[in-house]
Amino acid sequence: MTSLRWGILGASNFAANFMGPAIHAARGAQLTALATSTPPKAAPFEAFAPGLRVHDSYDALLADEQVDAVYIPLPNHLHVDWSLKALAAGKHVLCEKPMTLQADQFDELIAARDASRLLAAEAFMIVHHPQFVRAKELIAEGAIGHLRHVDAVFSYFNADQDNIRNQAAAGGGGLPDIGVYTFGSVRYVTGQEPLSVPFAHIDYENGVDTFVQMAAKFPDFTYSAVVSMRLFNRQEIVFHGDQGVLRVTCPFNAGVFDQAELCLESEVHTRMIERFPGVNHYVLQVEAFGASARDGVPYACPLEFSKGTQAMMDMVFEAGGRPEG
Repeated sequence: MTSLRWGILGASNFAANFMGPAIHAARGAQLTALATSTPPKAAPFEAFAPGLRVHDSYDALLADEQVDAVYIPLPNHLHVDWSLKALAAGKHVLCEKPMTLQADQFDELIAARDASRLLAAEAFMIVHHPQFVRAKELIAEGAIGHLRHVDAVFSYFNADQDNIRNQAAAGGGGLPDIGVYTFGSVRYVTGQEPLSVPFAHIDYENGVDTFVQMAAKFPDFTYSAVVSMRLFNRQEIVFHGDQGVLRVTCPFNAGVFDQAELCLESEVHTRMIERFPGVNHYVLQVEAFGASARDGVPYACPLEFSKGTQAMMDMVFEAGGRPEG
């Protein structure tokens, strides 16, 4: 297997703690370069990737001929521009979510991807986790009968005004940060798209959404969700059918928030629990990306899928109202 040589634009804490180690650990991947203008920030990366080349600018890394693919963990408002620059430089692109801040921005990315014949994708790691592959199978095979309703919740507490998630100019907010998961996961499992968002209540602080409660109508089921940066940590998805209930108890931060687990209760299964210990969906994401970039294996989360999730977020903002000013 030919290794895909990776570079990272920016020494974020998330890249140092999760995606950098995942690239280093993944089969068929090699972390070779990092771009940061602050040399001490390279130390955590060099600790697990000796010999890492450290560039003092993003442009310098993009000019590095020994880099095949770029991971972009920059603030949200920089994602589109640097993804386009990376594609123009001949690099495959894996960009953190949200890759854009509105759905129509995906059109330029899709056109650039197609013109370059490179792989570009949003880093939506959960679709590579076996718990979601299994959940999709169970719903498709009718394990809970006819799906009638889905509940989803994702919350954490972050009131730090210095954090980019609380900065409007950087594309902050709860929906851009984690609404991707509550919306994209249900679209992935069911294969359906929302028809309408009849209700959305949004609380704003300094121009960013901090609490969202919403309801949507899909072709075959109704949907409700809570997304917040001002509530205690909680995450769960419940698929409710006419013959059973499927709970995904740790859908988004598997292995950190809790162990990945599916719980099925139905007329056939009084209580069936499937657990997925020790699975690192970041590593699986890197390996899947490499297989697609090298060998053309279909990718589970193409840009067209990510555009659909952003379109749903746009619908919620339209229903709940944009911040004033």
